[in-house]
Amino acid sequence: MRMAMDSVSAVTEPVHVTKTRNAYDTVADSYAEMLKDALAASPWDRAMLGTFVELVGASGPVGDLGCGPGRLTGYLASLGLDVFGVDLSPGMVDAARRAHPRLRFEVGSLEALALDDSCLAGALAWYSLIHTPPEHLPTVVAELARVLVPGGRLLTAFQVGDESGQISHGYGHEISLDAYRLQPDAVADMCTTAGLEVEARLIREPQPPLEKSPQAYLLARKPS
Repeated sequence: MRMAMDSVSAVTEPVHVTKTRNAYDTVADSYAEMLKDALAASPWDRAMLGTFVELVGASGPVGDLGCGPGRLTGYLASLGLDVFGVDLSPGMVDAARRAHPRLRFEVGSLEALALDDSCLAGALAWYSLIHTPPEHLPTVVAELARVLVPGGRLLTAFQVGDESGQISHGYGHEISLDAYRLQPDAVADMCTTAGLEVEARLIREPQPPLEKSPQAYLLARKPS
């Protein structure tokens, strides 16, 4: 398996990629601290992740793609998966390595993963699609499909809606970050176009005070 490199390519990259990296580098430590116990308060998250773990099992490695500080990478590892993390932000990867020194974390972009074709039994994209402009999102979904083995699963989570906006303050810092809410049908269509079969989707109501919109989970499988 080719792993992502820690160095960021010097070639010109899309503006949204640079903005996302810079924002998450800025908030990495405070983000990790504020969300470290968030999973304990979300039975829906745990239910979907548990289903993903049961379906993937011991069939091969799993990538937590857009892993942030590794909180879900560690959780999946605790449930028995062979899992590693990839994130665009070097600051987030540093935080993940400190929190989970026995797990593997690398810097990389979801738009061009440094992974071989058909190398993952599972791919988790947990709120890691929401900073990609809609016109670029099919490329990301196709990249996630590319790295899955036949029979492999993709689980993604995102906020539901059609709105987009710029985040100027987050986790105690001034930042500049674009965010996009997504429609489950649109994400499902992208999965289908990328050659995946949608197995399940769940939409739940927001949990105040942090969530302002419904939240969606979508599970897809690469045909055998």
